[in-house]
Amino acid sequence: MDQPSALKAAGKPDPSDTPNKPMQDLPITPLLPELRHALADAGQAILVAPPGSGKTTLAPLALLDEPWLQGRKIIMLEPRRLATRAAARRMAALLSERCGERVGYQVRFEREVSPQTRIEVVTEGILTRRLQSDPELKDVGLVIFDEFHERSLQADLSLALTLDVRAGLREDLRLLVMSATLDTQALAGHLPGAPVIVGEGRSHPVSLHYLERPPQGGVVETALKGVQRALAETSGDLLLFLPGSGEIRRAAERLKQTLPESVAVLPLYGDLKRSEQDRALMPQSGRRRVVLATSIAETSLTIEGIGTVVDSGWSRRPCFDPNSGLSRLRTVRVSRAAAEQRAGRAGRLGPGHCYRLWSAAEDGRLATAHPPELLEADLAPLVLELASWGVAEPDQLHWLDPPPRGAYAQARELLQRLDALDEQGRITATGREMVRIALHPRLAYMLLHAGHRQGLA
Repeated sequence: MDQPSALKAAGKPDPSDTPNKPMQDLPITPLLPELRHALADAGQAILVAPPGSGKTTLAPLALLDEPWLQGRKIIMLEPRRLATRAAARRMAALLSERCGERVGYQVRFEREVSPQTRIEVVTEGILTRRLQSDPELKDVGLVIFDEFHERSLQADLSLALTLDVRAGLREDLRLLVMSATLDTQALAGHLPGAPVIVGEGRSHPVSLHYLERPPQGGVVETALKGVQRALAETSGDLLLFLPGSGEIRRAAERLKQTLPESVAVLPLYGDLKRSEQDRALMPQSGRRRVVLATSIAETSLTIEGIGTVVDSGWSRRPCFDPNSGLSRLRTVRVSRAAAEQRAGRAGRLGPGHCYRLWSAAEDGRLATAHPPELLEADLAPLVLELASWGVAEPDQLHWLDPPPRGAYAQARELLQRLDALDEQGRITATGREMVRIALHPRLAYMLLHAGHRQGLA
């Protein structure tokens, strides 16, 4: 591995990575003056730019010294832990600093910040906790919602709470929503007066390859055949999309048994050790690389050196099961928007290839986009958070898509049975303890109940 790559893989700044060089080279750079003016004048903005344009790392850095910040922090929300760490470390490297100095991050059970930290990258639930404990966000001048097109439940909740803070407590709090693909018309209507800034990406043509007929085997078996074909027909590094960590582990084991030593097989998902994640993100000197990733690699994370994508066509999404009263992960077909994002990963360096492991006929039946998680998920955690915020009915806040009334009523009934809410929907002392535990209300109630019984014994 050459010296700059080794420094990056170790999490150390590369001295050649100066802030000016990437700002001149990336597609987002010409939009930065317009972004500064929009936030200074309107106090909010919507930035839409394709993956790889530089918005995640360059936008926060470009805003760090704006007069309206007055020395306060920038909080940037990322939908996944792995992307949270990677974004913070990349920004720190651009400043020739270590992570935890001017740029830091916080995810559950892990924190790298210091009194000098001005940009803090966090997962979405962290912001919710911070809002509940400090509704004014006294030390924060700007909140950035990155990759908002993923429309996680926590992102929608955090946006609703932040808008409530802006309306009632902090008119000076700036708000920036960033996305790779987004219905800008709907979001612009939700944020009146917010300028919409649209940027172009820097991508090359990607050749799409479909199966002649629908796959006959399972997801892993079909993926292995797709990888073998792609390795034989292309050169360079390859990115394989699989629905979850279980499929990734099985496929990685099989590939390591069948591929030559000259090919590095590298899993990439959220529960891996950080050293293994770093290894997958960086090119391997002298070895061809096959990276096996979940949907995290669609937009949230940049993987250097990829020229070929193999897409299994599946992803894993949370779905509420009214029979059990809990959400469960369900394996579903990717949407057209997700498939396009995945294919685009092959066109960063030059003309690329994407092997879609489904037929062209199946491609025409893909859904346009996945629905927001808010419309499908168990709403009990959301209802409890709203009650802690002092909101009994969802229409007291502004939502891009309001929570479904039936699911909301079912969640409220459950919380009343768990003694988390009273009959008027107000939070109880038990409910506040459940919020503090930060687990699903059912699990939090079990822990509290077990604790009380242990105390009585």
